[in-house]
Amino acid sequence: MGPGRGAYPPAPEPLPVPVTDSHCHLDMVMDPDRDGDGLSVDTALDVARAVGVTQVVQVGCDVAGAEWAVDVARRHPSVVAAVALHPNEAPRLHARGELDDAFATIEGLAADPRVRAVGETGLDHYRTAPDGRAAQEESFRQHIDLAKRLGKALVIHDRDAHDDVLRVLDSEGAPEHVVFHCFSGDTDMARRCVASGWVLSFAGTVTFKNAQGLRDALAVTPVDQLLVETDAPYLAPVPFRGRPNASYLVPVTVRAMATTLGVPVEALAEATARTTSQVFGTW
Repeated sequence: MGPGRGAYPPAPEPLPVPVTDSHCHLDMVMDPDRDGDGLSVDTALDVARAVGVTQVVQVGCDVAGAEWAVDVARRHPSVVAAVALHPNEAPRLHARGELDDAFATIEGLAADPRVRAVGETGLDHYRTAPDGRAAQEESFRQHIDLAKRLGKALVIHDRDAHDDVLRVLDSEGAPEHVVFHCFSGDTDMARRCVASGWVLSFAGTVTFKNAQGLRDALAVTPVDQLLVETDAPYLAPVPFRGRPNASYLVPVTVRAMATTLGVPVEALAEATARTTSQVFGTW
């Protein structure tokens, strides 16, 4: 992990209590064509473990990625999987007449005991044009139903679609455990999610200088409804914004969150560890 903009940042000080990266993409972290040198799965997990990030939720966003996620979770005890068709994947599959078959594959993979969540699913009004949103919403509804039928957590991708995501959840009825991955809403949305018993997962974006609104949302969220994530290889926290991200950088975000909340780092880490077990089960 050498110097340079495309290289991975140095490892931070270890956390006093082990935590989980609740959302990452190891398959993308390991891709040298995507970010700098790339990290192998073993290396990514080893360097994370060394700083107290002892568990990882690997997220597969299409059929191939979901199959890979399940395989990695079966081979690595510190990894569990989440599988779904990403909201931006659904309209493309629908246009090719492949959505039903792809969802059937996800449904079969989701039943695996190493899969602990259905996601990331949801709505994305940033990358999906209006003509693809009906297919995207129908896919979201199917994933909600799948999570409820399997008794697994629902991991939500919500980009520029807050009101519609909440509308669909209200109309379908949410499963027991709902996680808003890389939460991006304001304080009003945070309060609504909290009142519904849902969990908000914060990524490195909460450290960005222009993200005071996110920090305000974090500040109104109880510590027992919080998770922390990387969304690696994206969204590296400050001071490494723009560099490749990986699970070992979770401590940077945890410390920033603790500062915003005015709680000890150890207390926040312990709270997220408890919530991780409630949402995803034990590893």
